[in-house]
Amino acid sequence: MEKTGSTLTDELIRLAIIGDGAAFTRLWDTHIDGLRSYIKGKMKNLDDFYVDDICSRTFEKAFRQIRTYDPSKSQFNTWLLTIARNTALDTLEHENRARRQLVSLDDEDRRTSAMVSRIEDGEDTALENIIHGEDEDRTKKYIESLPQLYREIARMRLVDGLQYKEIAEELDMELNTVRTRIRRAKALIDKMQSDYGQD
Repeated sequence: MEKTGSTLTDELIRLAIIGDGAAFTRLWDTHIDGLRSYIKGKMKNLDDFYVDDICSRTFEKAFRQIRTYDPSKSQFNTWLLTIARNTALDTLEHENRARRQLVSLDDEDRRTSAMVSRIEDGEDTALENIIHGEDEDRTKKYIESLPQLYREIARMRLVDGLQYKEIAEELDMELNTVRTRIRRAKALIDKMQSDYGQD
């Protein structure tokens, strides 16, 4: 399969290690289908929302940890699948704990929850304020470096200023999926800002 220093993947890894977000996006594009198949094969009871969430978390972790990848110990794909497996197990454990703690909500609690959701949706995070304060070209540069899964949603939220509910309706997507992907996109942009500074 891949040998260090001799493939496009190796070159993309080298660029990603030095902070090239576009290279990491290419790694995403190259490995996302295999990663989805792996997760669906191992965790047959997961729906597409959880598969996408695990893929997102996996790449987020890989992006943060790319400097720790050692090609002498494993191939990149093996390293990525190990992260995916651990992420899937963590996600399932978290969901099982959440299910055990579920308490049914009465109508008043539902109204309160919906109100809190609307309030949270309208508030910009510190990262969004920074992004809005930057010039549009820089914001678009960060967004274009995101994996394809996040690009459109991030553009709609951070450039166009749409609310979560508006994005969900426009993309015909679950509101929780929109929230999860925006949260992941912000985390990746935050990492890029840390790596690149203000260049």
